[in-house]
Amino acid sequence: MDTRKVQRLGPSTLAMTLPAEWARQQDVEKGDEVTLRQSGKGTLTITPESAQGEETEATIHVENFDADAVERAIVGQYVLGRRIIHVESEGTLDSAAINAVYKAETQLMGLGVIEETPERITIRCSVDPEDFTLDNLLTRLENTGSTMRSEAVKALAHNNPDLAQRALNRERQANKIFVLLLRLIFTAYQNPNLARAVGLDDGFPLIGYRSVAKNLELTADNAEDIAEIVLETEDNPIDIDQQTMRRIREFTDRVDEITELAVQAVVERDYERTIEVRELFADIAHRENEILSDLPEMENEQLLRVREVLVSLQQTAQYAMRNAEIAANLALNEESEHATIE
Repeated sequence: MDTRKVQRLGPSTLAMTLPAEWARQQDVEKGDEVTLRQSGKGTLTITPESAQGEETEATIHVENFDADAVERAIVGQYVLGRRIIHVESEGTLDSAAINAVYKAETQLMGLGVIEETPERITIRCSVDPEDFTLDNLLTRLENTGSTMRSEAVKALAHNNPDLAQRALNRERQANKIFVLLLRLIFTAYQNPNLARAVGLDDGFPLIGYRSVAKNLELTADNAEDIAEIVLETEDNPIDIDQQTMRRIREFTDRVDEITELAVQAVVERDYERTIEVRELFADIAHRENEILSDLPEMENEQLLRVREVLVSLQQTAQYAMRNAEIAANLALNEESEHATIE
């Protein structure tokens, strides 16, 4: 930690020197301009001109990578905010590496190949942070997970493998939104000027948003699990009586409600909604136990499948509860009837 003394240069001007090492790293010299930004909470951020609008590039050397590692490296550079990513080899790129590039391209929003030679493929990300807000993307990710969950449970009720496959197909879109969220969170952290571009007044909420995004991505995985159960039992459908199925669908509706409320609490900084989420969560846990205890006699394997469905729904509710806890922290960091900040 570095401390600096504030000096007076005139009747109304205070000044502070910049650390020499930081200035060298950022290529800041006498006469250069820097941007000052106040967060409104006692924090002043200094950003060098070189950090604004910079076309960051990275090169991935594939000699010691297998195809999976190449794909992961591209995703990693994308998340870190690189605008240009080169994938190159000392010799000719093999087909596995080339396929990994194009596979990564289909998974990431705004990514496209702009140049290709035998030894190198260059891909560029066209995503502009100002095209999205984090709040909007969180809502979209929650909506996608909710749709997947609805389709998966309907597929379970009607033994409809096509509907289950439709839910699975949406997982790719959920992952695209999640990785895009990570990219915007990382770039806003690296360049505080971008925080406002993605809809935040300052960088304080970023760590919370990272956790919320991961929780929502996991809820989409829960929906995927239910859809896979339907496909795995296609030849031997789970025999669930109508009353139990109705209770499972009502249970799903309550889970949908809690996940939506939790995200609303995050984006609106609404403490009252976090209280609603807590109350709903207690009710959901009670309902799950009731459904399990009232299940009619069935084969052990089918009983296990029903339990897996309920566990997936319960886990989704737990992730919503975690999001509500993050929302409460964000809400309590602002002046309200619940808290006075001094």
